[in-house]
Amino acid sequence: MKQLAKKRIKVILPDGSNRSFESGITPAEIAKEIGKNLAKAAVAAMVNENLVDLSYSLEEDAEVNLITPEMEEGLRIIRHSTSHVMAQAVKELFPEAQLTIGPSIEDGFYYDFDYPPGFSPEDLERITLRMQEIIEKDLSFQREVLPRKEAIKLFEEKGEKYKVELINEIPDKEVSLYRQGDFVDLCQGPHLPSTGRISSFKLLSIAGAYWRGKEDNPMLQRIYGTAFPTRERLEEHLNKLEEVKKRDHRRLGRELDLYSIQEEAGPGLVLWHPKGARIRTLIEQFWQEEHYRADYEMVFSPHIARLDLWNTSGHLDFYQDNMYSPMEIEKVKYEIKPMNCPFHILIYKSRLRSYREFPIRWAEMGTVYRYERSGVLHGLMRVRGFTQDDAHIFCRPAQLKDEILEVLKLTLFILGSFGFKEYDVFLSTRPEKYVGSLDNWETATNALKMALEKRGIPFEIDPGEGVFYGPKIDLKIRDVLGRPWQCTTIQVDFNLPERFGITYRGEDGKEHQPIMIHRALMGSLERFFGVLVEHYAGAFPLWLAPVQTIVLPITDRNISYGATVYQELKESGIRVEKDFRNQTLAAKIREAETQKIPYMVIVGDKEEKSGMVSPRSRKEGDLKEMKLEDLISRMRREIIQKGGKI
Repeated sequence: MKQLAKKRIKVILPDGSNRSFESGITPAEIAKEIGKNLAKAAVAAMVNENLVDLSYSLEEDAEVNLITPEMEEGLRIIRHSTSHVMAQAVKELFPEAQLTIGPSIEDGFYYDFDYPPGFSPEDLERITLRMQEIIEKDLSFQREVLPRKEAIKLFEEKGEKYKVELINEIPDKEVSLYRQGDFVDLCQGPHLPSTGRISSFKLLSIAGAYWRGKEDNPMLQRIYGTAFPTRERLEEHLNKLEEVKKRDHRRLGRELDLYSIQEEAGPGLVLWHPKGARIRTLIEQFWQEEHYRADYEMVFSPHIARLDLWNTSGHLDFYQDNMYSPMEIEKVKYEIKPMNCPFHILIYKSRLRSYREFPIRWAEMGTVYRYERSGVLHGLMRVRGFTQDDAHIFCRPAQLKDEILEVLKLTLFILGSFGFKEYDVFLSTRPEKYVGSLDNWETATNALKMALEKRGIPFEIDPGEGVFYGPKIDLKIRDVLGRPWQCTTIQVDFNLPERFGITYRGEDGKEHQPIMIHRALMGSLERFFGVLVEHYAGAFPLWLAPVQTIVLPITDRNISYGATVYQELKESGIRVEKDFRNQTLAAKIREAETQKIPYMVIVGDKEEKSGMVSPRSRKEGDLKEMKLEDLISRMRREIIQKGGKI
């Protein structure tokens, strides 16, 4: 019987060129047609904006983009495939371990296992060796599609209850699986062609994680790892991780005596020690001065309020899971505040407002409290009690765009003063659960968009990630290691003014509803402080250093002169300490360097005789002998150049 000829299909490549192939061709075969190097490098393909395996069969005309390891999608596929190899190794070494999920993440991958005995560092070494064996076997990743019932039966027979639970929640009639050798896992893919394509990986750590992130569920064992296309990139990443460890704000917080979080007080609640409190005070003073300069006024609000206030604001409907249980006072329920905004609205409502007062800008360093699960608490980065550098602007519709522009201007100035110059900016649009009219949402979103465009700030749209009451701009700062940190948020809100019924008297003598802008520039002061610690590795610039200099007498006979130098520095406004202990000068210098003090003032017989001092800089080492007033002038110039105040 004569075989029917296959139909011809058109494939459009990224450069816009068209190629004709027989239907049934795969991306792997297309790569070979283009060139040997591409065929060797390709790990997957994008077909009509869908990521697929290289073995995918093309039956119709399509746009095809071959994915290589240098692309973000390619790196994710390498890491996801490595997580499957890790899961296979764990099942071979620990058959009683149950599989859950194993996704790729920003810097690597993880896989969660239900394995009550837990894994040890020695187990990671065994798992790594078994993974290398699986990679050397060069097993093919093969996709299978099974009816839901068959897939459930397959995993029930294997005793994989978590996989069965996941499949039961899939609405489709068929589910996708991947096999490599005897190992099978529930997965949408795509994956590498084979395990042999994994070249450089490292298992990093073990952690606990609740199934689906809920404390009532079983505690799982999470193994973290990372993978890269080359050994060089892996080594570069591992070196960066070592640098991250050195800069960890939790370690430096202890070593520099900045803050603590103690079990007696409760997890996620920060105790600020004198040096940390000094830096915090400097941050707050700078923030406050710049806000007064930008025509804001300061307000303060209480830490609790009647529960009804949060019902009016809508927080009970949308944020109740992150709020603490109410307390009862004289048979009335009160709530510890999760937000500052309702209080600012009450201040607004305290009297009639005129259009002539607008815009009204009120700012507050307001401490709020939110219930964070213990499993997500992390030093200063995720806490239960934190201070927001909060502000609310009440304006007329015609003022909205200009106010957003001014907020962006202030944001970039303040963050730049702390040494942050690189940002990732996102415009978050209407979420699935929202309040207010679509017209208001469109007006607010357009105002944010136009302000970003006018300032020339590149941004990405983050669809559906706005808050329930309005769209927002999110700005993430990048630290010295290039890591992004959530910082500034600017939110437009038509909802709260409506819920609280606030108005102003317009030029026409009628009542109108103002627009409200919520904004926080540093976000959580605790998290911002933690980022600063890691950004500077604890070596704060002179204007922020809790101790700017320390006086070090060489011998006990120089203590009297050292005390005079200390007093003059203190009276000049320099934050100074003295080390008059009976220790060697070398030991005192080592201690000052460990505490990352910017300047040391060394005084001995020679300095006492000449009435001079011998400074030592943290950055430059020993400086030439100079008059004390010249050192003070130098320090003042450095402070002012960095944006600080004496």
